[in-house]
Amino acid sequence: MTTKTKRPKAKKPAAKSKSRPVARRAKSRAGKVARPRRRPKPARRRATAGGSRWVKLVAKHGVVLASAHGPVPTLTEAVAGEPIVGSWWAHPKGKAIFGALAELDDSEDVRCFKLIDHKVTFVHRRLWPALTCLARAGAFAADQVASIQQEHMPTGEHRNIVTPLVDWVDEATAQAAARMTVEAARKQLGAWVSEVAAARA
Repeated sequence: MTTKTKRPKAKKPAAKSKSRPVARRAKSRAGKVARPRRRPKPARRRATAGGSRWVKLVAKHGVVLASAHGPVPTLTEAVAGEPIVGSWWAHPKGKAIFGALAELDDSEDVRCFKLIDHKVTFVHRRLWPALTCLARAGAFAADQVASIQQEHMPTGEHRNIVTPLVDWVDEATAQAAARMTVEAARKQLGAWVSEVAAARA
Protein backbone atom coordinates (compact mmCIF):
# COMPACT_ATOMS: atom_id res chain seq x y z
CA MET A 1 0.00 0.00 0.00
CA THR A 2 1.44 3.22 -1.11
CA THR A 3 0.96 6.50 0.70
CA LYS A 4 0.30 9.69 -1.19
CA THR A 5 2.58 12.53 -0.36
CA LYS A 6 1.00 15.96 -0.30
CA ARG A 7 2.64 18.42 -2.55
CA PRO A 8 3.18 21.85 -1.04
CA LYS A 9 0.79 24.39 -2.47
CA ALA A 10 2.38 26.93 -4.69
CA LYS A 11 2.41 30.33 -3.13
CA LYS A 12 0.53 33.01 -4.94
CA PRO A 13 2.64 35.92 -6.08
CA ALA A 14 2.41 38.74 -3.60
CA ALA A 15 0.22 41.62 -4.67
CA LYS A 16 2.05 44.71 -5.65
CA SER A 17 2.15 47.19 -2.87
CA LYS A 18 0.19 50.39 -3.45
CA SER A 19 2.25 52.30 -1.00
CA ARG A 20 4.73 53.38 -3.63
CA PRO A 21 2.31 55.32 -5.84
CA VAL A 22 0.83 56.93 -2.74
CA ALA A 23 4.29 57.90 -1.63
CA ARG A 24 4.94 59.35 -5.06
CA ARG A 25 1.77 61.38 -4.91
CA ALA A 26 2.65 62.63 -1.47
CA LYS A 27 6.12 63.51 -2.64
CA SER A 28 4.83 65.34 -5.66
CA ARG A 29 2.37 67.28 -3.54
CA ALA A 30 5.02 68.13 -1.03
CA GLY A 31 7.28 69.35 -3.78
CA LYS A 32 4.78 71.95 -4.96
CA VAL A 33 4.93 75.40 -3.45
CA ALA A 34 1.53 76.53 -2.21
CA ARG A 35 0.59 79.86 -3.69
CA PRO A 36 -1.73 82.20 -1.77
CA ARG A 37 -5.06 82.74 -3.46
CA ARG A 38 -5.64 86.23 -4.69
CA ARG A 39 -8.77 87.79 -3.34
CA PRO A 40 -10.74 89.67 -5.97
CA LYS A 41 -10.87 93.38 -5.38
CA PRO A 42 -14.37 94.67 -4.64
CA ALA A 43 -15.80 96.51 -7.58
CA ARG A 44 -16.40 100.18 -7.03
CA ARG A 45 -20.10 100.85 -6.97
CA ARG A 46 -21.49 103.35 -9.38
CA ALA A 47 -24.55 105.48 -8.98
CA THR A 48 -27.50 104.23 -10.97
CA ALA A 49 -29.10 106.44 -13.57
CA GLY A 50 -32.00 107.33 -11.29
CA GLY A 51 -29.89 107.43 -8.16
CA SER A 52 -30.44 105.49 -4.97
CA ARG A 53 -32.93 106.48 -2.29
CA TRP A 54 -30.24 108.30 -0.33
CA VAL A 55 -28.80 110.09 -3.35
CA LYS A 56 -32.33 111.31 -4.06
CA LEU A 57 -32.57 112.50 -0.45
CA VAL A 58 -29.46 114.65 -0.89
CA ALA A 59 -30.76 115.85 -4.26
CA LYS A 60 -34.01 116.94 -2.61
CA HIS A 61 -32.43 118.90 0.24
CA GLY A 62 -29.22 119.91 -1.55
CA VAL A 63 -27.12 119.76 1.62
CA VAL A 64 -27.28 116.94 4.20
CA LEU A 65 -25.15 116.26 7.26
CA ALA A 66 -23.83 112.72 7.65
CA SER A 67 -24.49 112.17 11.35
CA ALA A 68 -24.10 115.47 13.19
CA HIS A 69 -27.03 117.64 14.27
CA GLY A 70 -27.32 120.99 12.58
CA PRO A 71 -29.40 123.35 10.43
CA VAL A 72 -29.90 120.76 7.64
CA PRO A 73 -31.28 117.18 7.62
CA THR A 74 -29.11 114.35 8.98
CA LEU A 75 -28.63 111.18 6.92
CA THR A 76 -28.23 108.75 9.84
CA GLU A 77 -31.55 109.83 11.35
CA ALA A 78 -33.25 109.58 7.95
CA VAL A 79 -32.06 105.98 7.58
CA ALA A 80 -32.90 105.07 11.18
CA GLY A 81 -36.27 106.77 11.04
CA GLU A 82 -35.72 108.32 14.45
CA PRO A 83 -33.26 110.49 16.40
CA ILE A 84 -30.09 108.62 17.35
CA VAL A 85 -28.61 108.97 20.82
CA GLY A 86 -24.89 108.17 20.91
CA SER A 87 -23.01 106.44 18.10
CA TRP A 88 -25.02 105.20 15.12
CA TRP A 89 -22.80 102.09 15.00
CA ALA A 90 -24.73 100.66 17.96
CA HIS A 91 -28.13 101.36 16.38
CA PRO A 92 -30.16 98.36 15.10
CA LYS A 93 -29.99 99.88 11.61
CA GLY A 94 -26.24 100.46 11.81
CA LYS A 95 -25.54 98.29 8.76
CA ALA A 96 -28.15 100.13 6.70
CA ILE A 97 -26.62 103.45 7.76
CA PHE A 98 -23.16 102.24 6.74
CA GLY A 99 -24.55 101.19 3.35
CA ALA A 100 -26.21 104.57 2.83
CA LEU A 101 -22.99 106.43 3.65
CA ALA A 102 -21.08 104.18 1.24
CA GLU A 103 -23.60 104.85 -1.54
CA LEU A 104 -23.20 108.58 -1.14
CA ASP A 105 -19.42 108.29 -1.03
CA ASP A 106 -19.48 106.36 -4.32
CA SER A 107 -22.04 108.55 -6.07
CA GLU A 108 -20.88 110.79 -8.91
CA ASP A 109 -23.65 113.25 -8.07
CA VAL A 110 -22.67 113.86 -4.43
CA ARG A 111 -19.52 115.28 -2.88
CA CYS A 112 -18.49 115.15 0.75
CA PHE A 113 -17.04 118.11 2.66
CA LYS A 114 -16.35 119.27 6.21
CA LEU A 115 -18.64 122.15 5.40
CA ILE A 116 -21.07 122.83 8.27
CA ASP A 117 -19.32 123.24 11.63
CA HIS A 118 -16.46 121.18 10.13
CA LYS A 119 -18.72 118.10 10.23
CA VAL A 120 -19.11 115.62 7.37
CA THR A 121 -21.57 117.21 4.94
CA PHE A 122 -22.92 115.93 1.62
CA VAL A 123 -23.67 118.40 -1.18
CA HIS A 124 -25.55 117.49 -4.36
CA ARG A 125 -24.22 118.34 -7.79
CA ARG A 126 -26.89 120.98 -8.45
CA LEU A 127 -25.45 123.15 -5.67
CA TRP A 128 -21.78 122.85 -6.58
CA PRO A 129 -21.83 126.15 -8.57
CA ALA A 130 -23.37 128.02 -5.61
CA LEU A 131 -20.84 126.46 -3.25
CA THR A 132 -17.99 127.43 -5.58
CA CYS A 133 -19.30 130.97 -5.96
CA LEU A 134 -19.43 131.56 -2.21
CA ALA A 135 -16.06 129.88 -1.68
CA ARG A 136 -14.47 132.27 -4.16
CA ALA A 137 -16.20 135.16 -2.38
CA GLY A 138 -14.59 134.10 0.90
CA ALA A 139 -17.72 132.84 2.65
CA PHE A 140 -16.03 129.51 3.43
CA ALA A 141 -12.55 128.51 4.49
CA ALA A 142 -10.46 126.42 2.10
CA ASP A 143 -10.73 123.29 4.24
CA GLN A 144 -14.54 123.59 4.31
CA VAL A 145 -14.84 123.30 0.53
CA ALA A 146 -12.14 120.67 0.00
CA SER A 147 -13.73 117.46 -1.30
CA ILE A 148 -13.23 114.36 0.87
CA GLN A 149 -13.47 110.79 -0.35
CA GLN A 150 -12.70 107.57 1.50
CA GLU A 151 -10.26 105.11 -0.03
CA HIS A 152 -10.40 101.48 1.09
CA MET A 153 -6.87 100.27 1.79
CA PRO A 154 -5.75 96.60 1.26
CA THR A 155 -5.23 96.37 5.03
CA GLY A 156 -8.93 97.03 5.59
CA GLU A 157 -8.34 100.54 6.87
CA HIS A 158 -9.83 103.70 5.38
CA ARG A 159 -7.96 106.78 4.30
CA ASN A 160 -9.45 110.16 3.51
CA ILE A 161 -8.40 111.66 0.19
CA VAL A 162 -8.69 115.47 0.38
CA THR A 163 -8.99 117.39 -2.90
CA PRO A 164 -8.80 121.22 -2.85
CA LEU A 165 -11.53 123.30 -4.47
CA VAL A 166 -9.42 124.24 -7.51
CA ASP A 167 -8.81 120.57 -8.29
CA TRP A 168 -12.31 119.09 -7.97
CA VAL A 169 -14.30 121.88 -9.66
CA ASP A 170 -14.92 120.96 -13.29
CA GLU A 171 -15.24 123.47 -16.13
CA ALA A 172 -19.05 123.41 -16.22
CA THR A 173 -19.26 124.08 -12.47
CA ALA A 174 -16.70 126.88 -12.71
CA GLN A 175 -18.54 128.59 -15.57
CA ALA A 176 -21.89 128.33 -13.78
CA ALA A 177 -20.32 129.77 -10.62
CA ALA A 178 -18.85 132.69 -12.57
CA ARG A 179 -22.30 133.63 -13.90
CA MET A 180 -23.87 133.52 -10.42
CA THR A 181 -24.16 136.36 -7.95
CA VAL A 182 -23.31 135.93 -4.28
CA GLU A 183 -26.90 136.71 -3.33
CA ALA A 184 -28.23 134.03 -5.67
CA ALA A 185 -25.72 131.51 -4.35
CA ARG A 186 -26.73 132.20 -0.75
CA LYS A 187 -30.38 131.78 -1.65
CA GLN A 188 -29.74 128.44 -3.34
CA LEU A 189 -27.75 127.00 -0.45
CA GLY A 190 -30.16 128.15 2.24
CA ALA A 191 -30.28 130.06 5.51
CA TRP A 192 -27.59 127.94 7.13
CA VAL A 193 -24.95 129.83 5.10
CA SER A 194 -25.54 132.92 7.23
CA GLU A 195 -25.04 130.85 10.39
CA VAL A 196 -21.73 129.49 9.11
CA ALA A 197 -20.58 132.96 8.06
CA ALA A 198 -21.48 134.34 11.51
CA ALA A 199 -19.51 131.55 13.18
CA ARG A 200 -16.44 132.40 11.12
CA ALA A 201 -16.65 136.15 11.90
